[in-house]
Amino acid sequence: MKNQKENIFLFSVDLEDVRLRVNEGLIYTARVEDLVESYLTFLNNYKSKATFFTVGDIPKYYPNLIKMIVEEGHEIACHSNKHKAVANQTPEEFRDDLLRNMETLYNYGARELIGYRAPTFSITKDVLWAFDILTDLGFKYSSSILPAKNPLYGWEGFGESPKKMNDDLWEIPISLRKSTFLKVPFSGGVYFRFLPYHLIKKSFGHHFNNDLAVTSYFHPYDIDLKQEKFMHPEINNNLIYNQLMYYNRRKVFPRLNEIMNTFNAKIMTYKSYISGLDNNGFVD
Repeated sequence: MKNQKENIFLFSVDLEDVRLRVNEGLIYTARVEDLVESYLTFLNNYKSKATFFTVGDIPKYYPNLIKMIVEEGHEIACHSNKHKAVANQTPEEFRDDLLRNMETLYNYGARELIGYRAPTFSITKDVLWAFDILTDLGFKYSSSILPAKNPLYGWEGFGESPKKMNDDLWEIPISLRKSTFLKVPFSGGVYFRFLPYHLIKKSFGHHFNNDLAVTSYFHPYDIDLKQEKFMHPEINNNLIYNQLMYYNRRKVFPRLNEIMNTFNAKIMTYKSYISGLDNNGFVD
């Protein structure tokens, strides 16, 4: 991801309410609005605009949230309607889910939906049809691939650079640690909280020193210090991994601030970034 010597940090939020995928989850406190406001404060502190990949059921429970994010100048993108992995859908189901996602977001204040992120980075080489459907529905980019082996979904060998999947659609994969034995995302989610900070800093430095933008993904729960304890979905009821879902949340903003200040990182929306790609502003 060439970036003209700018340390581009594609900070993004996967905007979802984890309670909605938990049995009887609505008994727990609604926290998403407060957590999004914390992310917006962080972004405002750096005069930055970011992308919020948003699940379709968010507006039902937080009807003013999309409009608030848009009015502050940030990008809304799609993150599926029901947070179901692409690999577990037929093409027809995927199209229908995405159309519902788009309709809901537009109805609640989204303006131009051109970006998509698959739940759990679940686009693999076995579901290439997804790119044709995204293009047919007017999308210009996806950030849906983890380009390594992974216990859930991964596409080993895809590479970390953006690729045109057809004439109209870019795929921007998630950034990984440069490591033979632990090739995992370092710039988002549980990895950003669990990995030792010196490894995270080293990984950011490696990418920036090699003129690579860093892609990321954060969730509202990643910074939630008040969330009640429950078993998170999509982790196969693994007690150890569930503990990690709560681990080190208090360090997310201190680490983000350290990254921003150490590297003079520049946050931009994915929409702005692909505009540079299309105009040869960031890639050879």
